[in-house]
Formats: sequence, structure tokens, C-alpha cells
Amino acid sequence: MSRYNAKETEEKWQKRWAEAGCFAVKEDPSREKYYVLEMFPYPSGKIHMGHVRNYTIGDVVARYKRAKGFNVLHPMGWDAFGLPAENAAMERGVHPASWTYDNIATMRGQLKLMGLSLDWDREIATCHPGYYAHQQRLFVEMMEKGLVYRKESSVNWDPVDHTVLANEQVIDGKGWRSGAPIERRKLSQWFFRITAFSDELLGALDDLDRWPEKVRLMQRNWIGRSEGATIHFKLVGRDDRLTVFTTRPDTLYGASFCAIAANHPLAAEVAQNNAKAAAFIAECNRLGTSEEAIETAEKQGFDTGLTVQHPFVAERRLPVYIANFVLMEYGTGAIFGCPAHDQRDLDFARKYDLPVLPVVLPPDADAASFAVGDEAYTGDGTAFNSGFLDGLGVAEAKRAAIDSLAAQGDGEGTIQYRLRDWGISRQRYWGCPIPVIHCGKCGPQPVPVADLPVRLPDDVTFDRPGNPLVHHASWKHTTCPKCGGTAERDTDTMDTFVDSSWYFARFCSPRAQSPMDRAAVDYWLPVDQYIGGIEHAILHLLYARFFTRALKEIGYVGLGEPFAGLFTQGMVCHETYRDADGKWLFPEQVEKSAEGTARLLDGGAPVTVGRAEKMSKSRRNVVDPEAIISTYGADTARWFMLSDSPPERDMEWTDAGVEGAWRFSQRLWRLVGENLASLPAKDTPPPADLSDVTVELRRVVHKTVAACGDDLDQFRFNRAVARIYELANALGGFTAEDAGGRWALREGLELLVRLIGPMMPHLAEELWRQLGHDDYLVDEPWPSADDSLLSDERATLAVQVNGKKRATISLPVDAGDEEARAVALGEPAVQRAMDGKPARKVIVVKNRIVNVVV
Repeated sequence: MSRYNAKETEEKWQKRWAEAGCFAVKEDPSREKYYVLEMFPYPSGKIHMGHVRNYTIGDVVARYKRAKGFNVLHPMGWDAFGLPAENAAMERGVHPASWTYDNIATMRGQLKLMGLSLDWDREIATCHPGYYAHQQRLFVEMMEKGLVYRKESSVNWDPVDHTVLANEQVIDGKGWRSGAPIERRKLSQWFFRITAFSDELLGALDDLDRWPEKVRLMQRNWIGRSEGATIHFKLVGRDDRLTVFTTRPDTLYGASFCAIAANHPLAAEVAQNNAKAAAFIAECNRLGTSEEAIETAEKQGFDTGLTVQHPFVAERRLPVYIANFVLMEYGTGAIFGCPAHDQRDLDFARKYDLPVLPVVLPPDADAASFAVGDEAYTGDGTAFNSGFLDGLGVAEAKRAAIDSLAAQGDGEGTIQYRLRDWGISRQRYWGCPIPVIHCGKCGPQPVPVADLPVRLPDDVTFDRPGNPLVHHASWKHTTCPKCGGTAERDTDTMDTFVDSSWYFARFCSPRAQSPMDRAAVDYWLPVDQYIGGIEHAILHLLYARFFTRALKEIGYVGLGEPFAGLFTQGMVCHETYRDADGKWLFPEQVEKSAEGTARLLDGGAPVTVGRAEKMSKSRRNVVDPEAIISTYGADTARWFMLSDSPPERDMEWTDAGVEGAWRFSQRLWRLVGENLASLPAKDTPPPADLSDVTVELRRVVHKTVAACGDDLDQFRFNRAVARIYELANALGGFTAEDAGGRWALREGLELLVRLIGPMMPHLAEELWRQLGHDDYLVDEPWPSADDSLLSDERATLAVQVNGKKRATISLPVDAGDEEARAVALGEPAVQRAMDGKPARKVIVVKNRIVNVVV
């Protein structure tokens, strides 16, 4: 018979599914819903193998849940704003919109080649005015609710690109794209008040039991709840105070200095009359705001000449420094330093010759001799050198210190969070315009909802650095919606994380005239299964969780958590190749031998083979999914992605692996095709009597059905694949000798086809038709196993003679020892091994093994 033609078959079924609208869905209160969502892609131009793995996993879940009877929502869209489009505009001389929409068209076509069960009628792109108009409306309504505000803030400023950069975009103190040293500047920025939900965002993590624990831990650490004290140090010779937050009030007796941020109001006051202070502040502002930049920079300070009164030791004064490692955005913008018990403080104290007084005594240490050298002691212990705190453990000393501070009016217990409000202003063009008009008389005014969207102008140029909206006079200049006077639009656009913080809700009603239809979101949300990379474990997921709560505040949704279940898939890796000059090579440039050595296809020069690493363009260890699909078919790519390893782990893409998957698809094609002529017609009732061999085959089939369902429920796709391989072996090795056998073979083949349906949907659909069915396999329910066939009636026992396996025997489950002994000793292979000698001892382990000792 002919070989399976994947290209022809896949095109046929993709077209038929689309024409039949198989995956288009609508709300149906009579049915239980299931919302499957993979994190939507950035339209970079081509899908990569990471996309293939992510969307294959999601599609298996969607198809399986659909077969289980759920009303499944499985949409797709594009996270389409961002700097890469602006970079392309500058480098290629094209408009960002043209570049973006061309890429979307290309990637849409590539994704459709995968045969994903997506409702394409719900497709959205965040750069489309039909999407960002509603985002602007949400901004305005959140502004009215007090969840959006504007303030001056220190930011990472790229002096070449003339834009604010997120901390993650600052690499070794330089802009990720320009390479320019980053400066710290104060700019007026728009913020989302995410801290209003700090407690809720933290507490709700305990209920997200279908999220990976490592993700919940990362979020807990990012939110960073800290219990401590706010201390109001009296400034000597002044009437005001310096306010500090600390998590270690128990170490106050060890304090030797205070430090303030370069942008602290007290620092600005000092700098007014001190040129050296002003110069130091300017130097601090050339350091980025990322924690990495601050931690790795040399700790430096400037003595302001001011001192504060120690709250517990009347005669002690602490000098106040401006320090480059203190930020206004964290805590109060001021700290006290206890060098003995904080490494950063210790480094600073040694540099500026400040006292180092240990006040926490380690267990078993001698108070008379304990001292701190080059390494701070940060462990547990008891307070000493600490007046009224002496002898208390750390926890008790904290409480006693707070009580004393409160009693004397110098402080109070405080709970703080590491989490800071979300600054969303970006000085770039290709993003959602912030819908605010600035009026000299009325101040910042939201654009009236009736005037939305504020559309990006198309006629912009990128011939000078910075944001082209700043220079677009006809777009920028407008009138105040409140007083009618001359005014200017806000020229910043929103952080693209905003776009992805509510798209899952828009998918519920993507053509609604408001941001979302309440009945639709009430039906579909939360997302039952969200799937994506671990790299989004903190910011994207945290922002989406905040945004959902904000949507609830303004009346659009009734829930707090957007994603009931989260799965983070591993990366796709490939070994790396370099030529003699150390240049990276693409896999298609290399020919490998069976021994593992490699040579260049062009010229035969030797190639160095490196370890498998995440596929990346920089190392050229990438495989083009479209080429794989063109050569082997989408089902082969999907099958290999699922079979190689557990989906949460990294997997290595290999030529041998994908070829093995392709061979299995051909084998399935032959397995059905070669048996078609002998099979009874579909829906033939089972014969009254089945042979023992046939019953055993049915037992294997139905056990596989039950186990595969459990595996798919638990995301154990590679286990399901392994079981299907075993089932194919059992069916391929079965000889149907009578009508009952032929009936059981048809049953087994039909169930096999239904089991592969979520994973190899095109091949399964074609085989379903080959087996005589006229309906779509995608509309078939998931098969149910016959419970009566799930428990074994017979057991297979190994028979050993003097410790060596010589035979296997089949017995009724729990057969008696005498029966097992008789059958085992009657086996010809056992008799040969005994060589006429009598059995001195026969040991029977029920249902497992018979040991014969001669």
C-alpha cells in the first residue's frame, strides 16, 4: 500500500475543520466550559520550536477536554506592540505597523500548518485600535477609581535612545540596545497602584494549588512582605526627623551610620549649598536602578555633615551619608547601617572607618571574644551589647525594640512590601497611547471615553532619536476636554506588559463594543489552563493578577484570579556547532557521522560539536519548524514534542528523534491499512464468545485507554505516548484467527486512533475515515474503558532455575502454590535446565515468580 502522505492529508483536514467551524465556540450555560490559553506570541516574523512545543501542549489539552464533553475556548492573538518593531522601522525603513502585520500574516500561516484547534474568529492583535481603544478606556476608568496616578520617579534613562528602560533592559549598566551607559533621572511617570492589592496578591497565592510551587515562591519573594519597624531618628540641631524602615530593629544598638538615597529630599537640601554633594548625587544618578547594578557597584557615600540621635543611647550620634546603594523607591529612601550583621553595611563601614559593634551573639560563641572580621554575621542568636535587649532571641528582641520605640514616640511596628507600584510610561512610539491631555490650567485630564481611541498617527518618522510622538505637532497639540483651552497630549505610550495583562479577558468577547461583555467573562473566566514559559513567572503573571483585581474594582469581572491552572513547559534545546574559527553554524550546515563526529557539508572541514543548549538565533542551533512540517508533517513534529520528555522539563531536538516519530506515523498508517480488508463492518456487535487470547488483547486495549486518560489529565504526555507505542505493538503482533479476533482487532484499532487524536489529529482523522466513519473524529467523545477488563484474571510468572530465568508461565491470579509448582516444573525449558536432577526446593512468590533449586 502507499505511504502516508502527511502534506496532502494535513492540508485536507485543516481545510475541512475550518469550513465546518469545528473549533468556533460560544457561551452555552447548559455545558461546562473549559478555557485553554497559551501565552500569545510576539509577531517576530517566524515561529520557533518553543512555539511548537507550547502550542502543541495547549492543543492536546484543548482537544482532549473537548472530547471529554467540555465547551472549550481555545483562542489565539498577538502581543504586537514593542521596541523590536521600532528597531525594524529604523533599520529597514518600513513603518512599524507594516512590519508587525506582515509578521502576523506569516506566523498565522505557520501556526495554521500545525493544525491547532483554535477559534480563529476570536483573533486579536494588541496593536490594533480595536484592542487598544478598550485598553485606553480601562486606563481612564482606573484613573477615576484612583488606581492610576502620576508622580516623579527615578528611572533608568538611555541617553542615546532617549527612553526609559525597565531594569531587565539594563545589561551591565548599559542600555540593552544602544549600549550606552544608563543614567538615573527623575521623570513624571504614570503608575498603576498595584500596591493597593499587596496583601491580596500575596495571600491568594496559597489558593492557587494548580500553579507550580516554584512560581508561587517567585511571586511571594517579588511581593516581599516584611515585618519590621519605622524609626523616626531625630536630626541633631534641627526640628525634623529622618524616617527609616528596618526589618531588624533588634540590631539598633549596633547602628553606626544612617544613609539616604541620592534623590532623598534631605540630600537635595544638602546639595543646594554643597557642590561636592551635588557632584556625588550626579554620579549616583549615572548608576541604573536595577538591584543587580546596585549590588555589584562599589558602595560609595558622601558625608552630609548631619547627624541623628540614637533612639536608645542618649550620648550616641550617627553620621548621615548620601549613599549610592539606597533608592528612594524602596522603603523610605533611608536606612540605618548595622555593619556587624549586614555585609553591605560592613563593606561601607570598613571603607569609611565607621564602628563595627556586634549585637547578635551566635549560639555557643563567647560574648567576651566574639568579633566580626571581613564577613558580617547574619545568622540567629541572642542579643548582647544591647542594653535592655540583652539575652533575648532575635524575634523577642525585635518585639521589645518596637515596643520601646513606640512608647518613647520614636517609631512603630510596620509591615512593608518589596512590591512597588507599576510605572507604565514609556517614551516610544509603537505602544498604546496614554489617553491623557495636559492642560496648563486644568492639569492632566483623561480623554473622554467618547473620544477614544487616541490613535497612533501613521505619518511618523524615525530620523532622529527618541519618541517621534514628541515631534508630531498636529497629533500632539490639541484642546483641553475640560476648559477648551490649548493643551498637549501625553506623548508616552504604555508598557507593553499592560497589553498582555487583560488580553485573556478580551478573548471572551473580542468584538464587544466595550472592553468586555460581562456575561461572556462570567461564563469563560477564569482561564482553566494557562500554558507558557517560566520566564514570565513574575512580572506578566503578577501584572495580570493585579489587572484582574482592577477590572473587578471597576465592574468588568467578578473574580480575583485570572488563571486557575498554570503549566510552565521546558525549553527546546539542540546541540551547538562551531567551525575552526569558532563561528556558530546552523544544523543544516553540518553532517554528523554515526560515531558523533561532524563535518561541514560544504567542503568537509571538521566541526566542533557542543552541548545541547536552548535554541537561539545567536548560537544558530535552531531548527525551522516550517521546514520540519514540510518534510515530515505537523503530526510528526507534534508527536516528537510530546514523546521526548516530561513537558515541564527541557527537551533536546534530534534528527533521530523526529525521524523516529515520522516512522511511527507510517507504521500506524500501515497497521490500519493492512488490516482493513479483514475487519468486520463498523458497529458490528461483539460475538458471544471470545478466545482467551482475544480477551487478553482487549484487556491490553482497555487498560491503555484508562491509563492514557489519566496521563493526559496529569500532563504526562510522554507516558501516554509510551503506552500508545505499546498498544501499537500489541495490535501489530495480534493474529485474528476467528470472527471474535477480527472484531476485537477493529475495536483496538478504533480506540488506538481515538487515543492519538489529540496528539496526531490529522493522521487520526484520516484513519478514522479509513475505518469507515463519516463523522469527524474531533466530534467523537473520549473513549471509556470497560471496567471489567481493567483487572487481570491471569498473571504472568517468571520461572528461575538456580537463579537464572528459564521460562514464563501464565496462571489464574492468586493461583495456589501447588498449581504454580506443577505448571512450572512441567515447562520443557525448565526440565532441560534441571537436566534430570530432582528439585530440592520450589519457592513460589504469588503472581510474580517461581524459584526452582536443584
